[in-house]
Amino acid sequence: MPASSEPQHPGAAPGAHTLGPHVVGQRVVVRRVLPGQTGPSGGPALTDVLGICRSWTQQSCVIERADGDTVEIRVRDIVSGKPVPPRASVRQRVTAREAELHTLSMWPDLDRSDLGDWVLRAGGLLEPEPEHPRGRLVARANSVLAMGDPGVPLPEAASAVAEFYSAHAQPALAQVEVDGENDQELTRLGWTAARPDEGDALFQVASLARVLRTVGRPPGTGMVLTEDGDRATVSVGTHARTRVALDGDWAGLHATWVAPTHRRQGLAVAVIAEALDWAASRGATTAYLQVVEDNHPALGLYRRLGFTTHHAYRFLAGPTG
Repeated sequence: MPASSEPQHPGAAPGAHTLGPHVVGQRVVVRRVLPGQTGPSGGPALTDVLGICRSWTQQSCVIERADGDTVEIRVRDIVSGKPVPPRASVRQRVTAREAELHTLSMWPDLDRSDLGDWVLRAGGLLEPEPEHPRGRLVARANSVLAMGDPGVPLPEAASAVAEFYSAHAQPALAQVEVDGENDQELTRLGWTAARPDEGDALFQVASLARVLRTVGRPPGTGMVLTEDGDRATVSVGTHARTRVALDGDWAGLHATWVAPTHRRQGLAVAVIAEALDWAASRGATTAYLQVVEDNHPALGLYRRLGFTTHHAYRFLAGPTG
């Protein structure tokens, strides 16, 4: 109910909004009458104001728009209004494709070919894992980033992808946004989950400054930081490591690992903090990482550090035979 004893403007509707002193500091949308002006239908002219409510009195409220300008609105002129969710951060407003393009800096020496918006990547990179002692392909470095429009009919694009990876003697893999159009269309063409034993993967982002404020400065752990241009590796002997790569003001973490015998000792936080501190000193403001959705310990850690999911993706394998 408007906090005013004044008569409302004839165009206003008493009780039509849930605004009041309690919304100061919140993001709101307010529809108001423009006194003395006539709308297209001949009635009072109306306009909407979206922004942060900075003050509220019985007579008026002040709304600060996104551009920093303020608008003072008489309470009696309010037609309707309500609080609205906070505006998504800049890092959350980029598309999945735009976010994923930042990962290309992780592996700058890949053989890369563009197909419209799609990016074909191949390098034969292997990563040792306990379940795969000989290593298995790093899928993000050996797949087509199939997000956006390939610029040709999808069956033709799928054939071009198959030819590209055949020429590299590698299986045809596609990284797609979960339940996106390309995921659905490639599935209709016979592409199937490349790693059915794993869940989908999550691309997570965070304010780099917030992560560093959260972790503080972990005690010294004998860390070694090795730089390679816009990339660095942080390690603690053979017990823990992570890699970080810069792309503009985005810093990506990759292959964070702690030996089973040294887990729950804060080493993961320590190497992440060291890597992001290095990235921050070079102007990074956004941190990102990728994690499988069923890796609950890692997800719990990243949530505590301030990471949230931007999008989910999966890998599809092309038909064989």
